[in-house]
Amino acid sequence: MVVKPSVIHPGLSIADLLATHCAALDELRRRGVIRSGNNPTGDYAEWLVSSKLGLQLAGKSVKGFDATDALGIRYQIKARRVTADNSSTQLSVIRNLDGEDFDLLVAVVFDSAWNVAVAAKMTREAVSKLSTFRHHVNGHVMHLRRTVFSVGGVDDITAVLRGEP
Repeated sequence: MVVKPSVIHPGLSIADLLATHCAALDELRRRGVIRSGNNPTGDYAEWLVSSKLGLQLAGKSVKGFDATDALGIRYQIKARRVTADNSSTQLSVIRNLDGEDFDLLVAVVFDSAWNVAVAAKMTREAVSKLSTFRHHVNGHVMHLRRTVFSVGGVDDITAVLRGEP
């Protein structure tokens, strides 16, 4: 069942709407989809990527990577959800890119309804080419746009994360 905004009763109070939001997050946590009380975009991306790629999620406090595969390859997972109010595809800051904390980066952009709009798996070298260091955030900033696929070391995994053949 998909609940659309038009189905939510307009007579609900703000407190009722926030309680509904909290209940949804609690259920996602119970199902193992999210692991923190933060914005669920990152947690959902980590769960989705690890599920679809057969990765083992790292502990919540592990620095520099989010999951590993059976060969011990370390994956950092970044995500962004675009909305009508904010269409930016800028991912969260990539820290310590030169420190070799991860081997591959998986980036996912969700549409406003949490569908995978675009997803890429890329080497750390490709991330270096596609990102820019910003002193004010002490890390590298990158946008996930379709143009990233023209860079070597970047694979389109959109269909894989969507569950398409």
